[in-house]
Amino acid sequence: MINLDLRHLRTLTALRDTGSLVDAAERVFLTQSALSHQIKDLEDRLGGSLFVRKTRPVRFTARGQRLLSLADEVLPLLQRAERDLEQLAGGAAGRLFMAIECHSCFEWLLPAINRYREAWPEVELDISSGFNFAPLPALTRGDLDLVVTSDPVRELDVIYHPLFSYEAQLALAPDHLLAKQEWIAPEDLRDEVLICYPVDRGRLDVFTAFLDPAGVEPRQVRTAELTAMMIQLVASKRGVTCLPNWALTEYLAKDYVVARSLGEDGVWPTLYAAMRPDDADAPFMRAFVETSIATCFKTLVGVVPVIDE
Repeated sequence: MINLDLRHLRTLTALRDTGSLVDAAERVFLTQSALSHQIKDLEDRLGGSLFVRKTRPVRFTARGQRLLSLADEVLPLLQRAERDLEQLAGGAAGRLFMAIECHSCFEWLLPAINRYREAWPEVELDISSGFNFAPLPALTRGDLDLVVTSDPVRELDVIYHPLFSYEAQLALAPDHLLAKQEWIAPEDLRDEVLICYPVDRGRLDVFTAFLDPAGVEPRQVRTAELTAMMIQLVASKRGVTCLPNWALTEYLAKDYVVARSLGEDGVWPTLYAAMRPDDADAPFMRAFVETSIATCFKTLVGVVPVIDE
C-alpha cells in the first residue's frame, strides 16, 4: 500500500509550477531538506524516481506524470470545495476590474475567465485592454484591481504574482534568408521591417531585451493591431515580427511562418498578475491567479514555470 497523501500531490504540482526544489519548498512551506526527504520517501514507496534531477525546467518520469495527472484531477476538486466553503462563510463577492498589457493574452485569458466565473459568480468582473493608457498607475489609484503585464514597475506599491515564462520568438516567412539561421542576432534585423503592436517600444521585448542593449535599430517599424494581421504581413514578406512562442503555435503548424530564437539562448519574458498588497490575500483574487496559471499550462504550448524569479 503506497498511501498517497494530498501533500504529495501538492508538492509535485509545486515542483512543476516553480521549476525548482528551492521554490517548491517555499510554496508548500517546507525547508528544502524536508521537501527532498518527502519526495525521496515517496520514490522509495513507488520503487522509482519521480523526476529527472538537475533539469530545468523539471522533467518528470512516467511515475511523476501519473501523479501529476492525479493531482490535476483531485486538487481542483478540493480547491473548489474549499472555495465553496469560503463563499458560504462570506467573502465570495468582490470587484475584479482588470487590464491586459499583452495583445495576444486574450487567447488564454478568456477561457480562464470563463472557468473563474463558474466558480465565483458573485464577483463583479470587467476587463479592459490596457493598450492605450498606463494600467499599473491606475491599479495603484484603485481604478483597477489586477493587471496582466510582462513589464513590472518595482517602484510601485504593487505585488506581482508570476504566471509563466515564455520565449519571445521572431516569426519569418519560410523562405526568408534569415530562416536559414539557427538563431537571430540583433544585427540581423538592421535591414528589416519590424512589425509590432501599436504600443510604446519600451513595452516590447524585442526592443528592451534584444535590440536596444545592442544599439541596433531596424530599418523600419510598422504596426498592426491584430496577431493574425501581423502573421499575414510576415507570410507575404512585408516584414518580420516578434511574438510569444505559444501565440505562434497554430501558424507554425500550418507552415505560414517559421520561428527563430532571439540570440543563442533566446529571450524569455515572464507574465505577471499585478495587484495591490491589500487585495493580494483576498480569496477571490488568489483564485483568479490560480485559475489563470492552471489554464495556461493546460492550453498553451511552450510556456514554462517562471525561470527568472
